[in-house]
Amino acid sequence: MRPGKAAEPERVRFLTIGRVASLFGVSGEVRVEPLTDFPERFTEQLTVYIGEDLQPFRIESARWLRNELLLKLEGCDARCAEGLCAKLIRVPVEHAVPLPEEQYYVHQIIGLQVWATDGRFLGQITDIIRTGANDVYVVGGPLGEVLIPAIESVVKSIDIQQGRITVDLIEGLL
Repeated sequence: MRPGKAAEPERVRFLTIGRVASLFGVSGEVRVEPLTDFPERFTEQLTVYIGEDLQPFRIESARWLRNELLLKLEGCDARCAEGLCAKLIRVPVEHAVPLPEEQYYVHQIIGLQVWATDGRFLGQITDIIRTGANDVYVVGGPLGEVLIPAIESVVKSIDIQQGRITVDLIEGLL
């Protein structure tokens, strides 16, 4: 890809917020592993989409039992709930919880072009590796695969509208 305007990444229509872990009891409740920083988003009347076919379900009730999240889905009995085990729970991207300034969702970062402060085009972000200390952006481009630590001293600016990230290439990075 040539430098210029960022390629339009595949449009993300849904965000994953959880995974159905197992059936709970005989009334159709399911144990859910939250995969979101905002587990409070699991509320009654929220419509979620489960599985690859994005089957819609309205949450009838949500409750915490010790450290487990239990959901009862409208119209879903024990038999139905059993069929949902191990499936991902999603919501439309339009229902994403607003993030504080200068924080971004993964789908907003993937596909952005990466430019060095000296004007060199490094490529596009193809993946994000989560580490204990900080994220690492995987950049594919003319220099091959480059790993960029997502830390303040390296990432100088992120412009989602322009599809661009500017980084300061500290010694040893390339």
